[in-house]
Amino acid sequence: MKTHAKRGILAWIFIAAVLPIQLAAQDQTQPHKKRPHYVVKALSTLGGTQGGANTVTDSGSVMGWSNLLGDQAEHAILWQGWAMTDLGTLGGPNSASSFPVKDDKGIVAGNSQTSETDPFGENFCIFGTYTTFLCQGFRWQDGQMTALPTLGGNNSWATVVNHRGQVAGFAETSTQDPNCIPPQIFDFKAAVWEPEHSEIHEFPPLPGDAISAALGINDRSQVVGASGVCGTPSGTIAIHAVLWQRNTVADLGSLGGVMNNLANFINNRGEVVGGSDLAGDTTGHAFLWTEDNGVQDLGTLPGDSLSVAESINEQGQIVGESCDETGNCRGALWLNGVIVDLNSVVLPGTSLYLINISDINNRGEIAGYAYDPRTGEAPGFRAIPCDAVHAEVEGCMGQADGTSAAIDQTGKRSKMTLPENVRELLQRRMRFSRP
Repeated sequence: MKTHAKRGILAWIFIAAVLPIQLAAQDQTQPHKKRPHYVVKALSTLGGTQGGANTVTDSGSVMGWSNLLGDQAEHAILWQGWAMTDLGTLGGPNSASSFPVKDDKGIVAGNSQTSETDPFGENFCIFGTYTTFLCQGFRWQDGQMTALPTLGGNNSWATVVNHRGQVAGFAETSTQDPNCIPPQIFDFKAAVWEPEHSEIHEFPPLPGDAISAALGINDRSQVVGASGVCGTPSGTIAIHAVLWQRNTVADLGSLGGVMNNLANFINNRGEVVGGSDLAGDTTGHAFLWTEDNGVQDLGTLPGDSLSVAESINEQGQIVGESCDETGNCRGALWLNGVIVDLNSVVLPGTSLYLINISDINNRGEIAGYAYDPRTGEAPGFRAIPCDAVHAEVEGCMGQADGTSAAIDQTGKRSKMTLPENVRELLQRRMRFSRP
């Protein structure tokens, strides 16, 4: 099986105190007719049994990755409508687009292995196989994949693109850090590559930290991500969730933990979502950060202990996943302060069980990861809300007001115990995945 860490993978899952109880209680009392219901479709693959969707743009393009036949390698994918384009690689066996790309001009960002062997044996891109190759961030446009420069080291990773064409991510420097956790050797810093000539700008960590990584950028060029200790990109090295703006870096705070504190996404209103450990660092929780209210704990679905927020649109709708202690996850939406299991609002007509939501666009359309218990496969999916905007979408006829006899069948999907290979997929894919 072929997997690697997410936009993510790179990312978190978390737990709460009073607020989650309040949210769960609200969720139980909210009538279904006040929520959108969704038509869900699986995305095509390159022949493998696993794939994932990490972006859905306002124009409806979906981006992510798919395993190739045999599940030994994966490639970055662009789905337009239901047509699929294999973006290829930079010469190595694997590539992926792992974070939400907010560009409607056809630009895709991601990371790819090259044909060169890493002379220091690092595993920077955390692909499940062929881990000895160098890894570079890429910008893909008009059929051409272009490698992005580093900050003097060997590896880089492009995560997101805004509507201005700026690509954010992180890149190795030339500094060999004796305090790095093996197999990582070099420090890396958050970076933004400009549209013209891929000029690179470095974004420093908080004072006292060794590394930084940019995971989100909005159209105002505000950048969010993590700052922490040197090691292979993962949750445990992310000590602080941070915001870069006006040539400054700010600590966004935490929910009490000292590890796995990470800002995943920022919208144009400056609202930030991500994940943070609770005190004791045994589990963590999704959060929303605003300038007025700071870090707010978003809780979990009933019966779960972990959650992560992956993306937020301009209407303040938040998506991510909620998981139990054994890694059984389900797609979660936070709508008007209420957490909803996406599986409870899926209309009949699909066998998919939705295990992660990676992105939501400004039309309320959703992309993420699913599991099909009929086939055992784990494809990416796209979900369309049956509202006034999408009233003519096939499968949504008569559903726009949220009332229908079919809705009586939603909400009856019991929580599913996922097979080990799918739980492993989730663990690797949730950005900077939590061990």
